Amino acid sequence: MASTEGLVPITRAFLASYYDKHPFTPLSADVSRLSSQIRSMADDLLSQHPPIQGESVLIDEADRLPPHKIDENMWKNREYIEETIFLLESSNWPEVLKQQSAPDSDEFAVTLGQLKDKLHNTLKALESFQIKNAEHVFNTVMTYLPQDFRGTLIRQQRERSERNKQAEVDTLVNSGGSIHDRYALLWKQQMDRRRQLAQLGSATGVYKTLVKYLVGVPQVLLDFTRQINDDDGPMEEQRHRYGPPLYTLTSMILSVRLFLSISWARYDTKKL
Repeated sequence: MASTEGLVPITRAFLASYYDKHPFTPLSADVSRLSSQIRSMADDLLSQHPPIQGESVLIDEADRLPPHKIDENMWKNREYIEETIFLLESSNWPEVLKQQSAPDSDEFAVTLGQLKDKLHNTLKALESFQIKNAEHVFNTVMTYLPQDFRGTLIRQQRERSERNKQAEVDTLVNSGGSIHDRYALLWKQQMDRRRQLAQLGSATGVYKTLVKYLVGVPQVLLDFTRQINDDDGPMEEQRHRYGPPLYTLTSMILSVRLFLSISWARYDTKKL
């Protein structure tokens, strides 16, 4: 169990001083330029062929501002990327495109395959980052808890909870749930985790005493978890620092998904 001596409140100013040591590498200007070009091509298609049933949802999502909270944004990014990969699977190409055999069609197929591979690698990188980040946060908290039966019980409870969550996802997938359905469930589960943290920090009376002294959670961590979901809490500094580049990437994948979806629909009737 790590010593709690010297721990300071985790405020926005504290996080700002920490983030100063970890600047975000600026995105290439090509990202915004290409995103605008892709969206312009999608708009041109829509002006020639008005939206059909179901496309208004894709258009509305592409028009809205990306989710502000980093955690939610990453989950939505994964959803949009996976839906785009679905469109790029050769089995989901429009029938007309599948049947074309000219050299330029072969080159187009190679390009689509390369794009799918890049998106797949990006998806795996996002998944890996989120998993590692969750483990890091949990292990950091655990270093301040007693390394005895209490810590063991907390780890066992977490493992049991995560198994139950995965079983819930598996049941949804096996019953034919869509990519969107699966990510809606994953985000609901993530919000449940966050609410549990916030409730831990908001504990009062006897329960607060049990949490602080029997379990051993430091007060500064309790205060931080209480504010973890707040729009104007300490985590707003993270959104301010790292949000804009992520929002730009989110807008880009939304433009790509929209363009591919309406393009495929205008080859034939296959939809996402």
